[in-house]
Amino acid sequence: MRLRRTLCLSALLCASLAPFSLRVNAQDHPRGRKYKAPPETAHIEVEILRASNGKPIPNAAVIFNKENDGKSEGNLEVKTGPDGKATIDLIPIGSTVRVQVIADGFATYAEDYPVPEDKKEISIKMIRPRAQVSTYVDNTGKPAQRQPGVQEPIRPKPATAPTTTPVPDSNTPSPAPATKPNL
Repeated sequence: MRLRRTLCLSALLCASLAPFSLRVNAQDHPRGRKYKAPPETAHIEVEILRASNGKPIPNAAVIFNKENDGKSEGNLEVKTGPDGKATIDLIPIGSTVRVQVIADGFATYAEDYPVPEDKKEISIKMIRPRAQVSTYVDNTGKPAQRQPGVQEPIRPKPATAPTTTPVPDSNTPSPAPATKPNL
């Protein structure tokens, strides 16, 4: 009986210590994916202003193209608020970000910015569209020929025949003057 009691106690003790031994083995030989913490990200604030008067441009599209070690990691688009500011907190510190701005009535803007710290403020002044640069003619600095906004195509006006009054011939009898009937 005593032997039976000892065996039961030893079996109970082994069963209670088994999860601890499994945990040690699980740490020695991990299975599955290793957890990799995401990189630290920077807070980037972009302010979009008119170059002519410094007023903010609301509802402009700000596109962030992030690159890490020369490899593109996709893009993110944010619209500016009524104060002309767009913020994002998803760009990793140490990467390079291309900021592209598209606003109605303004020339598209794009520039690369390094992100060395955890906070970056960018101020962009948008200009009106300029004429395209040609290899044949010096167009630098000239304003665009087309005005911003929706443009209607130029359609030629239909040619109309000139309206002339016929000159009466001397050979044809002239019409009799209209007379009123007497009642």
